[in-house]
Amino acid sequence: MTGVQGLVDRVLDGGHGPPPAEVTATSVFWVHHGTRLAGGTTTYRNQYLLVRVGTAFGACGFEAGEVDPGICADASGAPVADLLRTGPPALRIAALDAYLASVAPHRDSGAAVVTLPAGPPEVRARARDAAVASLLDVAPGARVALIGVVNPLVAAIRERGAEPLPCDLNLAATQWGDPVTRDMADVLDVADAVVATGMTLGNGTFDVILARCRDRGIPLIVYAQTGSAVARAFLGTGVTAVSAEPFPFSQFSADPTALHLYTDKDH
Repeated sequence: MTGVQGLVDRVLDGGHGPPPAEVTATSVFWVHHGTRLAGGTTTYRNQYLLVRVGTAFGACGFEAGEVDPGICADASGAPVADLLRTGPPALRIAALDAYLASVAPHRDSGAAVVTLPAGPPEVRARARDAAVASLLDVAPGARVALIGVVNPLVAAIRERGAEPLPCDLNLAATQWGDPVTRDMADVLDVADAVVATGMTLGNGTFDVILARCRDRGIPLIVYAQTGSAVARAFLGTGVTAVSAEPFPFSQFSADPTALHLYTDKDH
């Protein structure tokens, strides 16, 4: 299994559970979400396509304009196999995520669980990103590529004594004025470790990141709302650790919610 398409092919062949032609995507829906953390200057605008399969929800974030919300009515009730074969990229990832999470739920996985505290978004975001940063096993001063910039995670990486190398398609600078590159090559070729968002699954860059980290022999940590079960499938084959946050995500609740922390040592 060399990349995402290889995983899709295995799922379609029945290699991860029941034939997806016999599994129904009960519900497909779309969420648009905007937020600005107190004291911050960045407004995060997120769109998610979500698929329900049985007791599991799969998710994929996408850029504005990439998916028409009307797809939700057309895809609801379809076999998962149809969505994996013919859907747009965001729908394919969300359906794959939902299928994998339905056959192996995060709650039953035995992964370490971090409970995010009740509270406002700033408190919950800091707790979440501290948990993500805890998956880093690097020496002080190590350079950590952060692909998909969230300001609290920049701070959490610094608090562990590492130097963040931020990369994002939508930001020019962090909250503290650090320049943010749009070109992954700028950070992938010099980093000692990589922390990447699950959004890379949806925009097609995950396979590039995975291959580069394999070639260089450096750790790859994925913090995933998008495709948390998809990222988990690559543990031990290039992905070192995953912070899996299945839907409903922490930003949609003020109550305690769970992160599931996986490492390749468990697989």
